Amino acid sequence: MDQKKPPVRPIILTSHPGRRDKVLPIRWGAADPAERGPVVATLTDPSRRNVIGAHSGSYSVYRALAVAAERLRADHVPDLSNTAPAEPIGPFPQWGDPELIVSLDPFGHVAGEVFADRLKEGYDIRPTIAVTKAHINMPELRQAMAAGRLAADGHVLLPGGDVRVTKVAVEPVWYLPGVAKRFGIAESMLRRHLFEQTGGMFPELVTRPDLSVFLPPIGGHTLYIVGDVAKLGSARLACRVHDECNGSDVFGSDICTCRPYLAHGIEVCVEMAQQGGVGLVIYNRKEGRALGEVTKFLVYNARKRQPGGDRADAYFERTECVAGVQDMRFQELMPDIFHWLGIRRIDRFASMSNMKSGALQAQGIEIREQVPIPDELIPPDARVEMDAKRAAGYFAPGFVADPADLAAAKGRTLSE
Repeated sequence: MDQKKPPVRPIILTSHPGRRDKVLPIRWGAADPAERGPVVATLTDPSRRNVIGAHSGSYSVYRALAVAAERLRADHVPDLSNTAPAEPIGPFPQWGDPELIVSLDPFGHVAGEVFADRLKEGYDIRPTIAVTKAHINMPELRQAMAAGRLAADGHVLLPGGDVRVTKVAVEPVWYLPGVAKRFGIAESMLRRHLFEQTGGMFPELVTRPDLSVFLPPIGGHTLYIVGDVAKLGSARLACRVHDECNGSDVFGSDICTCRPYLAHGIEVCVEMAQQGGVGLVIYNRKEGRALGEVTKFLVYNARKRQPGGDRADAYFERTECVAGVQDMRFQELMPDIFHWLGIRRIDRFASMSNMKSGALQAQGIEIREQVPIPDELIPPDARVEMDAKRAAGYFAPGFVADPADLAAAKGRTLSE
């Protein structure tokens, strides 16, 4: 027997004035979760919402489609039984500083516990962070074992090449005053452009200055922690901060160094965990320098069809001519993950990006050693990218930019 469908609710624009006496305040940066208050993005009772936007970022659109197609009840509230973190994380002192964490909810993984009383009162409070356990296995790790660079220890790295990890999914939760300050702009300007550049999708950005938290419709982050989670913030740490590249990371495209660098970063993390430290890989959903995959593929065509072919000396120009900007990843918000994990120092940072290292250091996180990708791991067609980045100032010990060499560094044509 089919469940009785709930009555269709009238649409109430939350940008319009009305009673807001049920809205719980959010005091961002309070170390006590009871004082900080929960993130309430309920869709069943708009009068109780205290944030702008919806949970799950861009996936909220699929939820809308499921409701429209009558595959999902609009008033469904998740049963959070047995969903608590598989490993405890925090609290850390950084959670109580409103300027150190502005793009995620530090209590997002324990929302069901610390806000249990509010849940009993009927508030629809959902986790924005989940912590679980997993194994990962990549051919490159087995190759590293075969080459003698890694050896199975039966705990961190298993004989078949599996690496035991703690895996964390993080949805973005933006504290708008803090995000604006991090970028050195007025909050009103940030709100206006968020409203305009999303086609007016979130009118509360410009009509509800009393709501200071925004759940943006973007991808989040996945963390892979190798070793003892309890040692985070105290033991030696190896880290790779990696921005999504579907073509290379998943399908092995050799036009860039993304997958080789990701695999190298994991290898560095495994080594550190085997030495008694902790490894951390942060995977950010920022496809194509946050320009998107369509733009990225257009740039590939422009690079390979330009006069003289795909050249290192024109690498960044082709991106800018298509997208209007060289890079939109803007690493200013990236250090928040480190603050959430209680990390103040990175002992081995597997990255050549000056933007990433600069953003971390600007937030008071020490980098003791920066580790470039070994030359032998760079695919032939990715030499253009690598030489261009080195010439642009990326971390590359011993590299001296030579205009003639840059002009000579070329990639394959579209027909090859």
